[in-house]
Amino acid sequence: MKPLQRLHTLANSLLIGSTILSSVLLSSCSSIDAFEKNAEIPKHKWAYDFQPEVVFNITDTVSTYNVLVTLRHTDAYAYKNIWLFLSTRQPGDSTFQKERFELTLQDQEGKWIGTGMSDIWEVRYPLFNNIRFTKQGNYSIRLQQTMRDNPLLHVMNAGVRIEKAKS
Repeated sequence: MKPLQRLHTLANSLLIGSTILSSVLLSSCSSIDAFEKNAEIPKHKWAYDFQPEVVFNITDTVSTYNVLVTLRHTDAYAYKNIWLFLSTRQPGDSTFQKERFELTLQDQEGKWIGTGMSDIWEVRYPLFNNIRFTKQGNYSIRLQQTMRDNPLLHVMNAGVRIEKAKS
């Protein structure tokens, strides 16, 4: 092989190697596009006064997000739905804004919605799709069950998932 050919082959090998290395490095530096936090319900008995609060930080006010409630329950849960107060607080606000939501947990045939393993079921229930957080900083979401039963039995975890919406 002539010296000029060797140099050309070496340059091509270096170019291919640096391209692969750059791709690996760039993919490992990508940001996480989801945040999820769940609170364990003590003894699987959700009392009115137990109100898990999730705090998350938003720095990107350009992207849109989906907000989901996550709920894990056993198949011994007595109802096909659950009513929740969802209280939110934006950065700079001193008070929470409260809204009531119903989450359907069973379909019309009485089958649990979500994913299940043995007698445990988890549902991710979309509350808001493609919303834009207008302020940077810490946001808070507080969950409170508002069913007739106090405590509400067989609820294991409740939480919130925030994910960037896919464009």
